[in-house]
Amino acid sequence: MNLDHRQQKSKFKILNSNGEPLKNQEVEISQKDHEFLFGCNGFEFVPYASDQLDAEAAAETEKYIARFLDIFNFTTLPFYWGQFEPERGKPRTEELKKAAQFCQQNNLTVKGHPLSWHTLAPDWLLDLSNQEIWEAQIKRVKRDLNDFKELVDMWDVINEVVIMPNFDKYDNGLTRVAQAKGRIKVIKELFDTSQKEAPKATFILNDFNTTAAYEILIDGCLQAGVEIDNIGIQSHMHQGYWGLEKTQDVLERFSRFGIPIQFSEVTMVSGELMPAHYLDLNDYQVENWPSTKAGEKRQAENVVEFYKTLYGHPLVEGITWWDLIDGQWLNAPSGLLREDYSPKPAYNELKKLTKDEWWTETKKLKTDVNGELEFTGTIGDYSLKIKDKEIDFKLEKNQAEISLSLA
Repeated sequence: MNLDHRQQKSKFKILNSNGEPLKNQEVEISQKDHEFLFGCNGFEFVPYASDQLDAEAAAETEKYIARFLDIFNFTTLPFYWGQFEPERGKPRTEELKKAAQFCQQNNLTVKGHPLSWHTLAPDWLLDLSNQEIWEAQIKRVKRDLNDFKELVDMWDVINEVVIMPNFDKYDNGLTRVAQAKGRIKVIKELFDTSQKEAPKATFILNDFNTTAAYEILIDGCLQAGVEIDNIGIQSHMHQGYWGLEKTQDVLERFSRFGIPIQFSEVTMVSGELMPAHYLDLNDYQVENWPSTKAGEKRQAENVVEFYKTLYGHPLVEGITWWDLIDGQWLNAPSGLLREDYSPKPAYNELKKLTKDEWWTETKKLKTDVNGELEFTGTIGDYSLKIKDKEIDFKLEKNQAEISLSLA
């Protein structure tokens, strides 16, 4: 697998405190983080950061946090409108701020998910007219983007909009609006509002639909002038791993837009597969869905192939695993950890990839008579140590020269 797009060779010039070349000096360069976003949803951070847990639950959550931080540098926090603002005018802003601050303190890039979604929309929208619903939605976007500036710089603007106008499981305010306004107009107004409020943030269109319907929607958005920063692709594989052929097909079809891609919600179970006749995954409700030894072996093998395939594609910028621990959404054995927080083989294999195979080992080098040296590493964050001094720097793509000063 060619990973040149994940590497950078740069010439360094090291200057002493007087601005002169640091000649013939031994240095040590160590990687601290990936630029690539290796993520997992971090909903458990919310009650922990707000001190809502008793001592026993907090201790259990700390096991989860330790496992999380050992692999991931990216997380998704829940901004489902109906849960975030169940009573109109009383959002859980401070609670989510504490979670975002906790993530920031632990060097996790944070994504908010989502600003708009017909599922988990607040019930109080149903008492409003379509115009009032839309005004409330726009107000929500403006409020939350401003409230979370400097904490959350990446957002799923709208979720699963391919199906939104046709959603018929239950009445909700946003399906009503999508039917009246049309999907592309809804998307454009949301993206335009978001980008005006937070011009430096990354805004994502996210969907579980990987058929031509999603491609057609993206085409329509681009023709309408929607500026999509990232394409989000969900891949909940409760009914079985996509396999290499389908994964490559999805990558090929969605890469034609030339827009960075995030695989935003990845699920693979380590137990029995969900029967294929379930068209809506939410319809499969079981009390007990255990992980099995054979299932864990299969999950690990599939995780390695899937992650390698995605990481090998130059347009993919992030992968988010959905539910670190078993027994979350659908009660599925979809975690990388068992319910006792012990790691499954898939967790260990993913750690090998992120912290070994795709990690640049610490290198000891020496500057020449001009204070220069060459270094090749995985794109990301690094530190350079010289005796008792340490300098942090970013190794970025197409960064041929880097100058560092001890001043």
